[in-house]
Amino acid sequence: MDTIELRNLQNTADDIREMTIKAIAHLGVGHIGGSLSVVDILALLYNKEMHVDPQNPSKEGRDLLVLSKGHSGPALYATLALKGFFPISWLDTLNQGGTKLPSHCDRTKTPGIDMSTGSLGQGLSVACGMAYASRLDGWGNHVYAIIGDGESDEGQNWEAAMFASEYHLGNLIAFTDYNKLQLDGPTKEIMDLGDIQGKWRAFGWYTDRVDGHDLAAMDEAITTAKKNQGEKPAMIILDTIKGKGAPCAEGLVTNHNMNISPEQAEEAIRAIEAGRKNR
Repeated sequence: MDTIELRNLQNTADDIREMTIKAIAHLGVGHIGGSLSVVDILALLYNKEMHVDPQNPSKEGRDLLVLSKGHSGPALYATLALKGFFPISWLDTLNQGGTKLPSHCDRTKTPGIDMSTGSLGQGLSVACGMAYASRLDGWGNHVYAIIGDGESDEGQNWEAAMFASEYHLGNLIAFTDYNKLQLDGPTKEIMDLGDIQGKWRAFGWYTDRVDGHDLAAMDEAITTAKKNQGEKPAMIILDTIKGKGAPCAEGLVTNHNMNISPEQAEEAIRAIEAGRKNR
C-alpha cells in the first residue's frame, strides 16, 4: 500500500467514524462502543480488499461479509452508505420506526448486508456455510467474517472452527474484534480468552495478530494470509479499542450501548478532524 492509498483509506475511516457517531447521536442512543472498534477493518475491506458492486448488491461471485457482532451495524451502515449502496440520508433513520437500518444487521432490509446477524455466536457458522457453498458454486471469491471477543464465549464458534478446518475453507478470512470488553465487563474477568491466537492455531487455522486501527498492518496481514493460508481458514486477531475515536465512550466498560448527546458527538467529530489535520 503506497502513501497516497493509505492516506485515502485513513480519510475514509475518519468519514465512517464520524458518520457512525452522527447516526447514533441523531437517535440519542446506540451501540457505539463495538461499532467504533470495527470501523477501520470495515473501511479497509470495502475500499480495498472486497470485490462488491453497490449497483448490484446481490451480484453472484462477489466477496461476502458476515458481521457476526451484528450490534455493530451502525458502522457497517455508514460504510455501505459511503460506498454508494444507499443514500447517506438513510443514516438519520437508524433504528427508528419504518427504517431500513435496524439496530442489528438485516439482509432483508438493507442493501449490501449479506447476512442478518446479532444473535451472537452464529455468524461464523453462517460464514463457513457461505464459504463452502461458494466453493461448490465455483465463485472463486472470499468470505470475510468479523466476530467479537465477547461472543467468542459461545461454543458454536468453536464448532465452526472445527468445520472450517476439516473442510479446508481456504476462501474464509475471519477477524476477532479483540477490544477486551463485552456487555458486562472486561472479557478477562468474564471468560478469559487466554492465548486467543494460539487457540485458533490449535483448531487448524492460519493465524495472525495486528493492531486493528492500523490500516497498513491489517492490509499486510490480509495479503499475507491470502498468500500463505493455502487450504486453511484464516483468523486475524485485531487488537482494538472499544469506542475508538469518541472521547465520551472510548474504553468505557459501559459503552456497549449508551446515550450520546449532540454535544458529545460534536466533541468526538472535532477530535477526529484534529487527528485528520495532524496526520
